[in-house]
Amino acid sequence: MQLQEFNWLHNKVKQLADEVGSLLIEVFHYLALFVIGASIVWSAVIAYVAMIHHGHATIGDILLLFIYLELGAMVGIYFKTNAMPVRCLIFIAITALSRFLIADIQIHHQADKEILLISAAILLLAIATRIMPKPPSDNG
Repeated sequence: MQLQEFNWLHNKVKQLADEVGSLLIEVFHYLALFVIGASIVWSAVIAYVAMIHHGHATIGDILLLFIYLELGAMVGIYFKTNAMPVRCLIFIAITALSRFLIADIQIHHQADKEILLISAAILLLAIATRIMPKPPSDNG
């Protein structure tokens, strides 16, 4: 009879530990998403204030704001679905490469191999978004 009581106690302790562990993971998940989201907003505000201070916004500045917007959307999607939106990461990479490409052209004013490589990378990422299976929520 004691073995049965021990097994019952063991199962109850394990169940309680699992529930506490799940709660801690969920709290960490929400806390981490909040910190990431707040950091994105903070960075976007600082970038915007710098644009105001300069008196104008360049195309690179505007693309940077789009990167912040896409990062915020990615956090929102992850918050709602608990699924990593890989497509958002690819869109962010495309925007970042486009921003880099525009900045490089503005500085050097000449075509070189680097422009071709960045353009090829953007093309590969765009193709990747087309061949990736869509999440169920996007099929409608």
